[in-house]
Amino acid sequence: MKTTTCLISALFMLAASKNLVAKSVEGKINPFLGKPELQSQSLFSSDRMPNVVVAMDGSVVAVWNGVVCRRSEDGGATWGKERLVGKGFMGGGVTVDETTGSIFAFVEDGHPPSKLTVYRSDDHAKTWEEHECKIEKDKMGNLPSMHMNDHGITLRHGEHKGRIIRPSRWYAGRNHNSLWPKHYTNAIYSDDQGKTWKTSDPFPANGTGEAAIAELSDGTIYYNSRRHWAPKGVNPKRRWTARSKDGGHTWKDLTICEILPDGDQIRNYGLMGGLTRLPIKDRDVLIFSNIESPSGRHHGTIWASLDGGETWPVKRLVYEKRFAYSSLTSGRPGTKSEGWIYLFYEGGPKGAGTLARFNLSWVLGGESTGDGKIPDWAK
Repeated sequence: MKTTTCLISALFMLAASKNLVAKSVEGKINPFLGKPELQSQSLFSSDRMPNVVVAMDGSVVAVWNGVVCRRSEDGGATWGKERLVGKGFMGGGVTVDETTGSIFAFVEDGHPPSKLTVYRSDDHAKTWEEHECKIEKDKMGNLPSMHMNDHGITLRHGEHKGRIIRPSRWYAGRNHNSLWPKHYTNAIYSDDQGKTWKTSDPFPANGTGEAAIAELSDGTIYYNSRRHWAPKGVNPKRRWTARSKDGGHTWKDLTICEILPDGDQIRNYGLMGGLTRLPIKDRDVLIFSNIESPSGRHHGTIWASLDGGETWPVKRLVYEKRFAYSSLTSGRPGTKSEGWIYLFYEGGPKGAGTLARFNLSWVLGGESTGDGKIPDWAK
């Protein structure tokens, strides 16, 4: 009887896994268009460090300070109580495995370098448990830190389909300005549902930290990074980007994206920003968040690219007062989250952590940047 019960349980889990795989992860643009909408609400009243993802069942999961989260089962209209992820200090790079539905959260004991604990949820962020895994060092012999990067992703295209990957970083010992020229970002990735993680080659620019990634429709991975330092003659107040054609192992085509600001423009310090690609089949609509401010962290703004980050023709102000770290994700086809873009940021009118949701129509109603044009198919 016990053997039969175990077999039935195993078959049920297998069926559930297949159902997850069978769900469409990309759909049409139509749900993101329609009447322009922007809605905001405060989720947390203290602390900081946002990450936001959408679980495979469509639940929106706002992870705060790396250690607590709140869930919305109705697309972000209402939110449940705080739930403990794990004990620690800050964190980032929360990652949904679209093959199994598991969600991984990376929490360190203190400011890096510090001991890392990985937590996993198998019920769409209702409960969490410690997850044993191995993270390999990079080719420089350095073990990356997980501290504060935007969420990870599951690759959906090409030979590395099913790989889970998230941005990471190397602190060169500690976060001190004397060491910034040695800092660099990279990524960790897993092909076995998070049991083992390899570390990519370094991002091809030093002084970087707190990155974000998105996979384009042809399987290219677009990498967008904050930086704390730049060599003489290089603009340190704009975002740095690169791309990967090999599933996130190496990064090429280093570029300064002159249209996207990196933090307040009075200093060379940058700011964590959010990035998401809308789940639209055969289209590469990217949304990026940061601030557009001459000094101080305010005027939270989002930018849209309709060609995979080549141009950013439109921007729109989300909140003009305090706005700091931010994270972006987008809703899943066939769920209550469909058609929404989610921006979770530090600041807002009522508290420390605010969740804004809006659609692409609202974004496209913003201000022209002069960098490219909005194509007819997006109107």
